[in-house]
Amino acid sequence: MTALRALVVPPGPSALSMLAALDGALNGRAAAVLPVPGADPRQSDLLTTALRAGEEIDDDVALVVSTSGTTGTPKGAMLTAAALIASASATHDRLGGPGTWLLALPAYHVAGVQVLIRSVLAGTVPVELDVSAGFSVDTLPAAVNAMGSGRRYASLVAAQVAKALADPAATAALAELDAILLGGGPAPLPILEGAAAAGITVVRTYGMSETAGGCVYDGSPLDGVEVRIEADGRIVLGGTTLAKGYRNRTDPDPFAEAGWFRTDDAGALDDSGALRVLGRIDEAISTGGLTVLPQPVEAVLAAHPAIADCAIFGLPDDRLGQRVVAAITVAPGAQAPTLAELREHVGASFDRTAAPRELHILDELPRRGIGKLDRRALVQRFGT
Repeated sequence: MTALRALVVPPGPSALSMLAALDGALNGRAAAVLPVPGADPRQSDLLTTALRAGEEIDDDVALVVSTSGTTGTPKGAMLTAAALIASASATHDRLGGPGTWLLALPAYHVAGVQVLIRSVLAGTVPVELDVSAGFSVDTLPAAVNAMGSGRRYASLVAAQVAKALADPAATAALAELDAILLGGGPAPLPILEGAAAAGITVVRTYGMSETAGGCVYDGSPLDGVEVRIEADGRIVLGGTTLAKGYRNRTDPDPFAEAGWFRTDDAGALDDSGALRVLGRIDEAISTGGLTVLPQPVEAVLAAHPAIADCAIFGLPDDRLGQRVVAAITVAPGAQAPTLAELREHVGASFDRTAAPRELHILDELPRRGIGKLDRRALVQRFGT
């Protein structure tokens, strides 16, 4: 066995310094690495301690990626070289071949580090944007131009695409790319429609650190990936991109069934076998005898012309058990919709019990990590 090595990702455009370490870990010439954020010493120390950097780890593990889910406790998905190579190869096969990547996500998250791994395996050098102070569209056109010829890809989250769509030069730059992997949670319908209208090729991805990042693209599993739905609607993932397990074991262990990972997501397979993610099981709202998953309701709300972004969450209710609550941001130039209007809008698609009974209008929705909606923050803010 070798010892897990903490790999500090310095702030600024410096993630390319990780390429040699990742190459060594993938080829078995160097120890497994744990990327940690150099700009956040407190988080870096927490991950280094909690995931036991400096202690022995199995020789086949190349990368440990921190993952907290909604618990806030770092567990650390242990990804083997075989799983990382399978993920990168399947991604390139799906997209049309290896190419040059734009790195616009933090390289200590799985989506960012996968950009580097795909580049290592493709023999290319990614072009990096400095996102230490946030995503700036001003530098995007030059970065895309610097990617040169051949196939060109990027991995982004919905908030970044939305920001680019508000800038004509940035929009045109994204339209030049062969594909953009869009992860970090479901994208609002207006963003997807705006990207399509601008000629931007978006591939919606579903996956997590435990599956070496995105493993289902536009509802279709990558080669080597298996998907099944349990009786309670839970999504279970398996196949070649699966992590070996957690650095810190959990109880219950979602890896307990050999070759499978039990997610906390609910989903369904349509007649063609495509996966539709319905939402997190632990975010389900029990209201008036009905179980409401937030994401389908959000999808309906997102189609309302006055809504730019939205979130559905549950709050305690003496009569209903929980009541459905909506938080929205208003589309530029639009008049804020009323609660009655939104109840009518949702009621046209779902049982009226699923319609929001409380409305909050915000400047922006809280997000965590690389852009995932933070429902817990909304519950804490409005539940007192």
